[in-house]
This record gives sequence, structure tokens and C-alpha cells, in this order.
Amino acid sequence: MTTSRATTGQRGEAIAAQYLSQHGYTILATNWRVANAELDIVAIHGTVLAFIEVKTRRSNTTDAGFEALTPRKQARLIRSAQLYLSAHTLNEAVWRIDVISIALVTNRAPIIEHVQDALSW
Repeated sequence: MTTSRATTGQRGEAIAAQYLSQHGYTILATNWRVANAELDIVAIHGTVLAFIEVKTRRSNTTDAGFEALTPRKQARLIRSAQLYLSAHTLNEAVWRIDVISIALVTNRAPIIEHVQDALSW
């Protein structure tokens, strides 16, 4: 059975949302889109607004997900976060961009690696 990239991505985002909820995050939005901007998950963790990019791969490690974050993709994430902030009135003044890489391993539980404040800008 072949699984499309979109289906794999959706599965990964659902796994990530559940993981975040179990770790004290409140999910505000999933698949937020405006113009050419997209954010996989927007959540609050304590007093911090977190924009979470989810990378899901069929693999035995999470490395490929992190390797997919090119400088161009990082710039898009920052621009998307800024667009979200300009479109919403929020009490949280501090924000960050996190990355969750998920490896879908055949016949095993997914491997989840979460890096907070993953981008330096």
C-alpha cells in the first residue's frame, strides 16, 4: 500500500498535535493559511506562543525531517509567524518557532523529536 506525501504529512501533524497536548500545550490552530503562508500548528505553552513546523518521514530516524529545513523554508516560517501575529490580537508577547520531526517506522511506534526555539534569527 502506497501512502501519499499529503496523507503522511496529515498523519504526522495529528501525532504532533496529540504529543503537544500531552506535554502541556494548548492548540490554537492547525494548518493555518493566509496568502502564501502556512503554519502547521500554533499553540500556547505556558506564556509562550509556539509556531510548530512538523516534518514527517517514513524512516528509522528523525534526521531527514530536520534536514528539510532549508534557509528558504526557515525564512518562510518566520514570515508566516509574523503574518499570524499581525492577524491576531494575543496576550503572549514572546513567541518561538519549534520543529517536530516524526519518523514513521513500520510496525513500531513513531519516533518523535521536538526542538523548541529551533530557528536562530
